[in-house]
Amino acid sequence: MEESMQRTDKVSRALTDFTEWLGVFGETSWDYQSFFAGPIGGRAKALYYRDRVWGTAAVAPMIFFEAVLPSGRRLFHRPLRFPIADAHYAMGFAFLYEATRDFSQLENAIHFLTELKESRCRLFKECCWGYPFDWVTRNGIIKKQTPLITTTPYVYEAFLQVFELHPEEEWKLIAESIARHAATDIKSFPTSETASSCSYTPFDQGGVINAAAYRAFLLTSASRVFSNEDYWRIAKRNLNFILENQNQDGSWYYAVDGVRDFIDHYHTCFVMKALAKIHTLTGDESCKEALSKGVKYYLANLFDEEGLPKPFSKAPRLTVYKRELYDWAECVNLCLLLRDRFPQLETTLQTVIDGILKDWIKPDGSFRSRRLYLGWDNVPMHRWAQSQMFRSLAFYFREAKNAEKLRPDMVKRETREPGVCATFNHS
Repeated sequence: MEESMQRTDKVSRALTDFTEWLGVFGETSWDYQSFFAGPIGGRAKALYYRDRVWGTAAVAPMIFFEAVLPSGRRLFHRPLRFPIADAHYAMGFAFLYEATRDFSQLENAIHFLTELKESRCRLFKECCWGYPFDWVTRNGIIKKQTPLITTTPYVYEAFLQVFELHPEEEWKLIAESIARHAATDIKSFPTSETASSCSYTPFDQGGVINAAAYRAFLLTSASRVFSNEDYWRIAKRNLNFILENQNQDGSWYYAVDGVRDFIDHYHTCFVMKALAKIHTLTGDESCKEALSKGVKYYLANLFDEEGLPKPFSKAPRLTVYKRELYDWAECVNLCLLLRDRFPQLETTLQTVIDGILKDWIKPDGSFRSRRLYLGWDNVPMHRWAQSQMFRSLAFYFREAKNAEKLRPDMVKRETREPGVCATFNHS
C-alpha cells in the first residue's frame, strides 16, 4: 500500500510539472509527420509510395533527421494545433478535476473544448475533426480538415466527459452532432452477412481495423446516451467486422487489404480499448472472448524481456526507434480498462508506470517522444504523444485516488471512462 501511494504521489508531481510546462510551451507543436507535412516532404513521401527505389532516395534525408537529429523537423514544417491533442488534454484535465475537485482543472478542460469548437471541419454540416495538414498515404493525399474517424471519437469522449461533470446544453448538442456524423458521413462497407468495415474518412473504401473499432465504440455509446437503436445496428456490424478479422493467435492486422498486415502496439491497444468499452456498455460475451485472446497475444508479443512496451510484433518496415511514447500511454489506458477483467494486467500497469516515471520525464516536465537507437527524440509533440501520456497519467491518478477512498471490505472498484454512461442525466 505504501509503495502504491508513493507511486501515486510521483504521478501527481509529474502531472503538476507537465501542466506548468504546457503553460509555458504553448498549445501548438511540431509533429512526427512534420517531415512530410510540407510540400518537399509530401512530394518525397508520395514518390516513395509510387516508386520504392527513387522514393527511398527522396525520403532518405528526412529519415536521417528522424533517426539522428529529430529537431531537424523544424526545417520541414511549422508548429500546428492538433484537435486530437486538444481532446486528450480536455479529458486529462477533467480527470484531474475529478481527482482533486480543483475547479481550475475543470476550467482548463473547458478551455480545450472551446478550442475544439473552433477547429472542427467547416465543410461538413455535422461536427467532426481531422488533421491540420495534408496527410500523404499509400492511397493518396488526405487533405487537411478532412474528418477522420480516428480523431473525432476522442472529441466525442471529451465533450461527453466534461458534460457529465459540468452540464452545458451546447456540449450535449455537439456530442449528438458527432454521433450523426459517425453514422452518416462515415460510410459502411459490408464484408459478410453480419459485418461491415467503415471508411477512415467520408471518402475512402474502408478496411482498417482500428477505424471500425473507433466507430463501433462511438455509436455503441451514442445508442445508449441518445436512445437510438439505429446507431447500435451500425455499431454491431462494425463490431462483427473486428471480431471476424481477429487472427487465430489473438492479434489484428492494421488492415485487411493484404498489404498493411503489420501488428503494432498502439493500434492493438486502440482495438482492445474499444472492445473493452463496448463490453462494459453491452455485456457482449463475444467482446470478452476476443479480449481474452487479444490480451494473451498482447502480453506475449508486444512487450520486451523487461516487460516494457515494444513498438511491433510484426513491423511493416525498418524503424529508426526502439521505444515509442504513444505505446506507453496507450498501454496505461488499456491496463486501467481491463485489469478488473484480466488481473495479470495490474502487474504490467505498475511496471509501465514505474518505467515512465524513471525514463520518460524530462527536467522541464514534458515527456520524451521516442527512444532512438542512438539517444532520444526529445522534441515535444502534442499529438505524438504528450497529450496522450498526460491523459493516461491523469486517468491513472484519478483511479488511484478513488481506490484510496475505498476500504478493503468495500466492493471492487469500477473503472469508468468517458462515453460509457447510460444516458444524459442532465438534460
